Amino acid sequence: MKVKRRTVWFLTLLSLAAVISVYYLFEPTNKIDFTTIFSDGDLDETILTGVDDSKAVESDSYVFEEMRMEIDNERSQLRDQLVAKMASEQYSAEEKNEAFNDMNNLIKLESSEAMLEMLIKSLGYSDTLVRIEGEKVAVSVMTNEISPAQANEIVYIVRSELEDAVDVSVKPQSSYY
Repeated sequence: MKVKRRTVWFLTLLSLAAVISVYYLFEPTNKIDFTTIFSDGDLDETILTGVDDSKAVESDSYVFEEMRMEIDNERSQLRDQLVAKMASEQYSAEEKNEAFNDMNNLIKLESSEAMLEMLIKSLGYSDTLVRIEGEKVAVSVMTNEISPAQANEIVYIVRSELEDAVDVSVKPQSSYY
C-alpha cells in the first residue's frame, strides 16, 4: 500500500496542532490570543498578554555585575580549554573523560551558584552574589547592614543546599557603589 506524501504531511501537521493545543489547554499560566495567529496584521501591532517583566535578570549593583562578568570570562576560558581538550586527538581517553567530568562539575557549580542566588534573593535582598570555591562559599548581599540572624539564615540556606560547604562567609555590600 502506497501512502501519498500529501496525506503524511497533513497527518503530521494535524498531530502537531493537537499536541500544541493540548499543551496550551493544560498550561494555566499562559494566556494566548489565538485570533492573533490568524489575523492579517503585522507582528508589530500584536500585543503580548501574560508576559511578566519583573522576572527579568538585572542587577542593582554595578559591582556585582562586574564581578559576574569576570567570573563568566574566567569560566568561559576554562570551558573553551576543556572543550578543546575533549576534541583533540592528542589526549588519551582517560584525559578526555577527566575533561568531560570537569565540564560537568563546572556546569553543576554554575547552577548551584545561580540557585543559591535565587534563594537568597527570595529572602528580600535586591541582589546577591555567590561564589563557590571547593568547601568555601562566599556570599555577598546587597544591603547596608546585616544582622547575625539574617546571616545565620543565609548560612543555613547555603548549608542545606550544599552538604560539603564547610566555610560559609556572608558579607554585606552597600548599594552606594
